[in-house]
Amino acid sequence: MIPVFDGHNDFLLRLLEAPDERDAIWNSPDGSGHLDLARMRKGGFAGGLFAIYIPSPADADFDALDAGMDQPPYDLPLPDPVDRATALPIALSMAGHLKALARSQPETFRLCRSVTDIEGCLEDGTIAAVMHMEGAEAIDPDLDALYLFHDMGLRSLGPVWSRPTVFGHGVPFRFPGSPDTGPGLTDAGKRLVRACNDLGIMLDLSHLNSKGFDDVAALRDAPLIATHSNAHAVTPSTRNLTDRQLAIIRESNGMVGLNFATVFLRSDGRQAADCGWDPILRHLDYLITALGEDRVGFGSDFDGATVPDVIGDASGLPALLQRLGQHGYDEPLLTKLAHANWLAALKRSWKQ
Repeated sequence: MIPVFDGHNDFLLRLLEAPDERDAIWNSPDGSGHLDLARMRKGGFAGGLFAIYIPSPADADFDALDAGMDQPPYDLPLPDPVDRATALPIALSMAGHLKALARSQPETFRLCRSVTDIEGCLEDGTIAAVMHMEGAEAIDPDLDALYLFHDMGLRSLGPVWSRPTVFGHGVPFRFPGSPDTGPGLTDAGKRLVRACNDLGIMLDLSHLNSKGFDDVAALRDAPLIATHSNAHAVTPSTRNLTDRQLAIIRESNGMVGLNFATVFLRSDGRQAADCGWDPILRHLDYLITALGEDRVGFGSDFDGATVPDVIGDASGLPALLQRLGQHGYDEPLLTKLAHANWLAALKRSWKQ
């Protein structure tokens, strides 16, 4: 079984929503969500970027959001921004869940701060977790909290989810649509990029709009990474990357993780899971052509999105690799897609 290192998951959000059941969720699968130890083991899920994400307010109408995504075309309003006073304790709690899980399950789960750490996990079969932040609402404009989170293990950060922050603007949920949806990074956002450069924190381009993408590209001193995004030419969602953006990522020797979320895979923009393998194959073929075999991997969005029912959850990863093999991808390419490209990209990004 080829081990898979994944560019994005929302497992910590499940722990946030059931704080007294952390070890039970990890060790005793109840069939909910996409990730737990048993299904990771079954699927060869070797680790990935575990996202700290601030949920939208409880009164946000997510039922309407989900319903809208099954009725393209759509242009769905985003929840209101989340202020830092609300975001910081939630982010600290999620970081705490990550560190507590690593402490309570040392034989199966490890918080990694370097590629050497990840490689050690691959060798001994421990799940490798990299602390990632999806949307920097918990970071103050003066960036003091950034240094705190870095000390805790933060090694990857996206300045925005789709809500705007003090640092920049994300893309709305719109189909069909262009990612060119608003202004770029704020002055605080540019300071954030420079600070991440200094600390060796990877910057994630997923969710940023076009102008924000360009601002990061102009300021970043490392390869450009989109942890969980797809090809706009195949599925014209605001969340997907245009040919121009893919060319910039390739020029930087960067990386894109294929997002399994059906709304960003299906050419019709729908959320329904009954899409089969074809959308995945079309996006991977396109991304490999645009970026080259060394700059594409997986960014599943497990526990944060509807994924194709042919994958189902982490236990479905071997079926994905088998189908890619049947599609003509040889074992060296499968190994690159599964984990080797991610490790190489992180090494370049973290300058290790």
